[in-house]
Amino acid sequence: MRHFAVMHKKGYTLLELMIVVAIVGILVTLAIPTFQQSAMKAKEAALKQNLFTMRAVIDQYYADRGDYPSSLDALVEAKYLREIPVDPLTKSNSTWTTIYEDQEEGDDSPAGIYDVKSGSDEAALDGTPYKEW
Repeated sequence: MRHFAVMHKKGYTLLELMIVVAIVGILVTLAIPTFQQSAMKAKEAALKQNLFTMRAVIDQYYADRGDYPSSLDALVEAKYLREIPVDPLTKSNSTWTTIYEDQEEGDDSPAGIYDVKSGSDEAALDGTPYKEW
């Protein structure tokens, strides 16, 4: 009786490696849009939080002083904010769009900042422009 030696092969064939690389490539291709959308959702959440904080601080400034701040820097100088938050979409703290209060006729006092909005020209994931938030 002859015993045939069974060869134990170690390692993978080129075909097996190519299949694995193709599967990993497909998975990465599917994951990238999801990752990008998650990153955009995080930026939108940060923008909402920054807008909420600045609007609350503007309201508090008005409640304490009876008039609106002349600039966002006035909020920092009066210690309502440590610093002007960065707009996560423009990556700058100097691109905020400020909305000034309506002045009544005969009112000579300087108009103050009533509201603040993002300076980004882009649209949100839901289609609304960030400038309208």
